[in-house]
Amino acid sequence: MRVKGAGLAILIASILLMLCVSIAVASTPKPTFTAKEGFIPVKYGKIWFRIVGIDKPGVPLLVLHGGPGMTHYYLESLEALADQRPVIFYDQLGCGNSKATTKNLALFCTVQSFVDEVDTVRKALGLKKVHILGHSWGSMLAVEYMTRKNPKGVLSLILAGPYMSTRRWISDAKSLLKTLPTDIQKTVEECEAQKDFDNPKYQQAMMVFYKLFFCRLDPWPPCLEKAFQTMGYDVYNYMWGPSEFTCTGVLKNHDITQKLKQLKVPVLYICGEFDEARPETTKYYQSITPGAKMYVIKGASHCHHLEKPKIFNKIVREFLSEHDK
Repeated sequence: MRVKGAGLAILIASILLMLCVSIAVASTPKPTFTAKEGFIPVKYGKIWFRIVGIDKPGVPLLVLHGGPGMTHYYLESLEALADQRPVIFYDQLGCGNSKATTKNLALFCTVQSFVDEVDTVRKALGLKKVHILGHSWGSMLAVEYMTRKNPKGVLSLILAGPYMSTRRWISDAKSLLKTLPTDIQKTVEECEAQKDFDNPKYQQAMMVFYKLFFCRLDPWPPCLEKAFQTMGYDVYNYMWGPSEFTCTGVLKNHDITQKLKQLKVPVLYICGEFDEARPETTKYYQSITPGAKMYVIKGASHCHHLEKPKIFNKIVREFLSEHDK
C-alpha cells in the first residue's frame, strides 16, 4: 500500500491499512512456542529479531516483511509454522524495533543495504540452511538477495503477493482502480493530479480500494494496528513515495523481472484472487522462473496470509517439507 506519511497517519486513526485477520481468527488462542529475541549490530544501527520455535528440528524459515518500512507484526500468523521449525522475524532498519543511528536515509535506505541486512541476519543467527519467505516488497528483497549475493544454503523461496516491478505494480493498481465506481476513480485521479494526497476524500476513496484489494477482512486486527503504529514512514516515503499509484522514491524505476530467470532454487508464488499483486502478473513471474510453482488463494487479496491463514500455512508447510533437504 502506498500513501503519503500524513495520509497514512489519517488512515491509521480511522481504520489502519495493510494486512489483517478476522475477529474469529484473532480470538483463537495461539500455540505457545519457545522464542528468543535480540539485536544484531549493523553499520548504521541495530536490527531486532525474534525466533519462534527455536527448539524445533526443521530447517529455519526466515521471513522478510513488506513496505519498505512496514514491520514484522502483520506476519505473526506465520508463527503457526513454528511447530515444525524455527520461524525468524526481523524488522528492517528504520522501522519497528530496529533502530537507525542516523537520520540520513540515503545511507541505509538502498536496495543493497537491505540485501546486506539479510546476509548479516543469516550470519549472526547461524542460519547455514534456511528457507526464505518474502511478502510484497519482501519478495523483491528475497530475489535481490539471491541474485546479488549468490548465497549458499537457501533451500527454497516463497514469494507472496510478489512485487518485482514498479511499473507493473502501478499498472496493476490502476487497472484495479478502473473496476471501482466512477466517482471513486475521479476522486483518486483528481487528487493524484493535484498531489493532494492528504485530502480526506482521497483517503476515503483509497480505503475503498484497500478494502477490496489489500485486505478484505472487516474489521482489521490488532496485528495490523501494531504494524502501522511501528511503521517507518520516513523509510517508506523515501523508498517508494506519496501514494499507491505514484512512486517517486528509490524504487521508482526498479524492475527485477529478468533476474527471476537466474533463480536456481525451488520457488513458490502465492497471491490472492483479488490481490494487488494480480494473479495475471504473478502468473507471468512464475512463467519465467525456472520450475516455479504458483497458488492463488480464492476470496483473498494482498493479505491472503491473514485472510486465509489455515490455507496459506498449509500451502507453505507442504512446500517447505518437500524441500527440507
